[in-house]
Amino acid sequence: MSLYIPKDYRATLMPEMMEQAITILKEEFPQALADELDLRRVTAPLFVLSGTGINDDLNGTERAVSFAIKDMDGRRAEVVHSLAKWKRMKLGASKIPAGYGIYTDMNAIRADEELDNTHSLYVDQWDWERTIRVEDRNLDFLKDIASRIYGVLKQMEQLVYSMYRHIIPALPESLTFIQSEDLLKEYPTLSPRQRETEAARKYGAIFVIGIGDKLSNGEKHDGRAPDYDDWSTPTKGGYSGLNGDIILWNPVLESAFELSSMGIRVDKTALVKQLELEGCPERSELMFHKALLEDRIPLSIGGGIGQSRLCMFLLRCAHIGEVQASIWPEKMVEECAANNIYLK
Repeated sequence: MSLYIPKDYRATLMPEMMEQAITILKEEFPQALADELDLRRVTAPLFVLSGTGINDDLNGTERAVSFAIKDMDGRRAEVVHSLAKWKRMKLGASKIPAGYGIYTDMNAIRADEELDNTHSLYVDQWDWERTIRVEDRNLDFLKDIASRIYGVLKQMEQLVYSMYRHIIPALPESLTFIQSEDLLKEYPTLSPRQRETEAARKYGAIFVIGIGDKLSNGEKHDGRAPDYDDWSTPTKGGYSGLNGDIILWNPVLESAFELSSMGIRVDKTALVKQLELEGCPERSELMFHKALLEDRIPLSIGGGIGQSRLCMFLLRCAHIGEVQASIWPEKMVEECAANNIYLK
């Protein structure tokens, strides 16, 4: 358990006002995102069948919560980690053309999560996915989409300020793009998380590009599964990767604050390459992977944006448990309460 206690912390809103603000943000943000990226809402599954390759492996070590289905001869299902691959299949099934896409409310359970101020067993995201063309598979396109999402974040920050004048906007005018390799070169003695914190402190809002491939020091900035984001395709300047994270400077926690992970998804070439790099080429026989290799799934870009994290950041909360109901270690609950942080 890890916990950061801000000095002299007080919640910005009373409990009933906090609930009202959360409701408004959860209504306004997805509509603004849908308008900006030409998305329509779809209903998403809470669980998928095991052994199909549809569920995401995240860093490859997290256990999925699973159960046997009585009416399907004990076949197992597992609670989703995220919906990156499911969304691509949905785009194909719905025959959504390039330039348009979908979004959904994704709810998940991550039993192996290390609980702290920003991580919970319960994950709630707006998951979105957009069909693209072959010529869109480049960094300029990725940056454009990330900037447009950031613009929606800025809109929501202004909305909060219009309702609660004491919550002062803090986001910079624009998003700063940084390659993960350049972060390593600038802060060679720091860990990836420490590098993000220093860059976020410096710029206010950053988009770290290229997450999943090994850097020049032989280590990854962070892990990514080999079968959704494209983290291996070479780009200009000797870099690699068509994915990244939106990371903000959090003035309450005084640290980097990841709000969204997103990327251009693997095509056939990147999928085969990344499966080989991660030592799991046998996955190409799974249902999702076979469909992709047989051109039955469209090219796409997509990502997830934390719902509770968005509310936590914009309402200047010190702990994600102030905006979502979950389970927390008793020691954490007690220590938070002793410092005016009340978890749901």
